[in-house]
Amino acid sequence: MNDKNQSGFTRQASGALALADGTVFLGIGAGTVGIAVGELCFNTAMTGYQEILTDPSYAEQVVLFTFPHIGNVGANPEDHEESSVNAAKAAVGTVFRDAITPPSNWRAEDHFDAWLAKKGIVGLSGVDTRALTRLIREQGMQKCAIQYAPEGEIDTEALVQAARAWQGLEAADLAANVDADAKFDHSERLWALGSGFSEQSSPEKHVVVVDFGVKKNILRNLSDVGARATIVNGDTDFETIQALKPDGVVLSNGPGDPAATFERAGPLLQALVESGIPILGICLGHQLLALTLGAKTMKMAQGHHGANHPVKDLATGKVEIVSMNHGFTVDPSTLPDGVEESHRSLFDGTNSGLAVAGKPIISVQHHPEASPGPQDSFYLFRRFADLMSA
Repeated sequence: MNDKNQSGFTRQASGALALADGTVFLGIGAGTVGIAVGELCFNTAMTGYQEILTDPSYAEQVVLFTFPHIGNVGANPEDHEESSVNAAKAAVGTVFRDAITPPSNWRAEDHFDAWLAKKGIVGLSGVDTRALTRLIREQGMQKCAIQYAPEGEIDTEALVQAARAWQGLEAADLAANVDADAKFDHSERLWALGSGFSEQSSPEKHVVVVDFGVKKNILRNLSDVGARATIVNGDTDFETIQALKPDGVVLSNGPGDPAATFERAGPLLQALVESGIPILGICLGHQLLALTLGAKTMKMAQGHHGANHPVKDLATGKVEIVSMNHGFTVDPSTLPDGVEESHRSLFDGTNSGLAVAGKPIISVQHHPEASPGPQDSFYLFRRFADLMSA
């Protein structure tokens, strides 16, 4: 299929991205052959594409990278963020400006194109990513369909219809699709140059992580502050967690609409808050805590996705550069008495953390485990460890 794409030059198209409003971008396909549908969002990180695409929080999303060179350091088996078989497929598609080049990195064990195919991710290059980013900024995240057709057999009208037919993320409990089926333990620590990953051999605390799509680096950070982690899914009841005798509980990140997940996990969350056990909420876990406390969440227009987001700690005045990945946010105007904002995004003023009077709770919207991104917020895991020792 020959067409003139938005970059202004003619080529043999082997891939396409169609939006529900009828806009179509043609380009060069990559990764797995076929069609995927989801929500198109953009990510501003310059590194860490492998961690981003394996973050379960991106379930049913197509990630547009604003940085043009994606795939140039290849792929390796260590930089995966999913922690269970169910979470092995996170993002369904990805869009980037320049064609994939051969890998150039000492850790690379696979070509990015081959890795995308193995992960079942549809890729597309050679499109005007600036135009797409501007479209999302002005019109919000889009329902889309992305296709890789090596022979160029692309039905753009059918793609537009597929995008329009997709149900969207609102009211979708996607966390139920990416959590682990069975309880498991984790003791692996953070990666270190020269030694790679090591095991936590003498844990001081025991943490139960409620898995809504937990990233591996959350678990590694817990190990690094001396905690042994037992991971359970969001269908677990309070009595089962209580029987494990944890020193603290982590509510993990995850995909989808927090209000939909709360309908399923609400009784557990309410019991955890009432128990007085130390709690750390991250991303979706933060939103679920807010709902448990009586606040409301809402869909964002373009969301926050990147590794360069400034967040202010309202107690100290300190500004941290953090990693973010969310399309829903807590509405601060709905916070009940006794619940206050602890952190706030300096990009748009949206909520990025909560403090609860009289409760041992740390709750942040951003990703303190980074991966990818800056490590400014690693201290929150130490603060949580101290909370468990208080």
